[in-house]
Amino acid sequence: MASIPEDVKKKVEELREKIRYHNYRYYIKNDPVITDREYDSLMDELKSYEEKYPKIVTPDSPTQRVGNKPQEGFEEVRHRYRLYSLDNTYSDKEVQAFDKRVKKNLGVADIEYVCELKIDGLSISLTYENGSLVTGATRGDGYVGEDVTENIKTIKTIPLRLFKDISIEVRGEVCLPRDEFNKINDERQKNGSNLFANPRNAASGTLRQLDPRKVAKRNLDAFFYQIVFPLEYDLETQVDVLEFLGELGFKTEPNAEKVRNVDGIIEYADNWQSKKNDLNYDVDGVVIKVNKIAHQDKLGYTAKNPCWAIAYKFPAEQARTKLKKVNFQVGRTGTITPVAELDPVQLSGTTVRRATLHNFDYVEERDIREGDVVLVEKAGEIIPQVIKSIKEERDGSEKKIEPPEKCPVCGDDVGKEKEDEVAFKCMNSVCPAKVKRRIRHFVSRDAMDISGVGEKMVERLVNEDIIDKPSDLYKMSPEDLRKLGEGIGEKTVENFFKEIDKSRNNPLHKLLVGLGIPGVGSKLAMDLARYFKSLENLKKAARDDLEEIPGVGSDLAKKISEFFSKDHIKKEIQVFEEEVNTTEEVEKVETNLKGITVVLTGKLEKLSRKEATELLTAMGADVTSSVSKNTDLLVKGEDPGSKYDRAKELGVKIIEEDEFYDLIGGVDQ
Repeated sequence: MASIPEDVKKKVEELREKIRYHNYRYYIKNDPVITDREYDSLMDELKSYEEKYPKIVTPDSPTQRVGNKPQEGFEEVRHRYRLYSLDNTYSDKEVQAFDKRVKKNLGVADIEYVCELKIDGLSISLTYENGSLVTGATRGDGYVGEDVTENIKTIKTIPLRLFKDISIEVRGEVCLPRDEFNKINDERQKNGSNLFANPRNAASGTLRQLDPRKVAKRNLDAFFYQIVFPLEYDLETQVDVLEFLGELGFKTEPNAEKVRNVDGIIEYADNWQSKKNDLNYDVDGVVIKVNKIAHQDKLGYTAKNPCWAIAYKFPAEQARTKLKKVNFQVGRTGTITPVAELDPVQLSGTTVRRATLHNFDYVEERDIREGDVVLVEKAGEIIPQVIKSIKEERDGSEKKIEPPEKCPVCGDDVGKEKEDEVAFKCMNSVCPAKVKRRIRHFVSRDAMDISGVGEKMVERLVNEDIIDKPSDLYKMSPEDLRKLGEGIGEKTVENFFKEIDKSRNNPLHKLLVGLGIPGVGSKLAMDLARYFKSLENLKKAARDDLEEIPGVGSDLAKKISEFFSKDHIKKEIQVFEEEVNTTEEVEKVETNLKGITVVLTGKLEKLSRKEATELLTAMGADVTSSVSKNTDLLVKGEDPGSKYDRAKELGVKIIEEDEFYDLIGGVDQ
């Protein structure tokens, strides 16, 4: 930097500040104060300086939003602080029960809430250091997400640099505006590509693109609603949090409102249920938060959800349309699902052309027929489903919907594996539809997460008889892949096997998800992996042992046990035991900090606040941002704040920095 003239440095910083300000006015406030031409002139001037003096370019410069080349994949990010999911409610009665619970646990008769519209998008966590964006990560399972920083940078409503030089972690939601969603689907229709089902799916697919240049073209948006440890920034309420986010340069959902008690919540929800389709982004409910941060800390968390916030989901929107035809879809276990082809209808801001009919018992119970006028709604605001037929509209031309006698894909017999089962299944174990769906599930993000083995690649590999089960992926040779011919260059071959090899080292829980064990999702797979520690132990587990896992009852234990007893599963597991990791490493830390609640205050000499928090968390402690009667220990650094006074008042044990290092066994210098 020594060769860069001081006046150039000053000018570049002035230009960056101006551009950041005008980005904020245009993208966040929707109130530009200069013309597009004037803005372009500022950007061109900044680019000219950065081209002349490459060393002056910084990662948070406005010119650095879009990378120049695709990424090879997404690295995992272990969240420093867990991202919890919200518990859902669907009725006024459930909201009243939540309010009653909050008041009882706080010991108050009256409580203040903040209602925020619940954006239907993807949760993200952003970390800034000294005002600059350093990491953007997806929620993942709440503990581990994906590093999507390069894609996050392309979202113009997300600041690369804050208006204040502070270090902070914020959380929010990435979404796709409805007008952008419609443009994308119009373009995909022209190109003959599959249409996105809804803006949320489109946003999810976009954020996981490996090429940031493609992400930039889709104009994603983002809203922010949470700051980790808000009391560190002297923020005492959720209203303060939202205001401070705005001051830093973040976009917040503009319709948040402070209310008193249940009546205010219900009035807010009723009002927005009727107005939500006027917005240019999808919302599927209201998030209700206790306003005072101190109250939030006191209420705490369950194993899954915060006790101080809840999502009040809007009732599903419904529409009438005609059921033109029924198609049959074959799932990865062979289950045949009837799918309704509809006259296009607008529902919750999107055009719906297809809807699930669930199963043939569902169809018979509701007497739904081909040709009926039907009522359609979105289950959970996502999946369209036919809920009833309007029999008064029939003219006699309608046809009963019967299960097919033969599989619509392979032509083999259809039947039920057990008499008391609801599902009709294709009985052919190598039905191409079953094989393809099973492999697509195996390579999916929640399972083995093998990038580059997408739907089209699986289709081609199965159609050419190169693979017929997931384990075949690990037995393939480069020559097998080259047999596909068109579009398979050496770079494709190299990337394909690079991703396959990378997946070999995945932890056991990802393999368990990929196996498709009945009733076992990501959370239970992790619990099973941590308890049994190896696939060898799990496959031999007795039902009684399986029932030791929280959430595994006798029925599910039976299904898991039966799954591992099947001959074709045994053969496949033999391959996996030879080709991939089948163990789960569970870190055990013997420490006297395990399970205790710690608060940090003041400046530490040897560690940053972030480093101290990470160290305590790794040792099993629960680090919180405020002192309460539940606090076990306060670590006091230089210039402690009000937390120190509060700890003395409550009689919380207080230790100095040197005592803290003795407690944790020292700190490497």
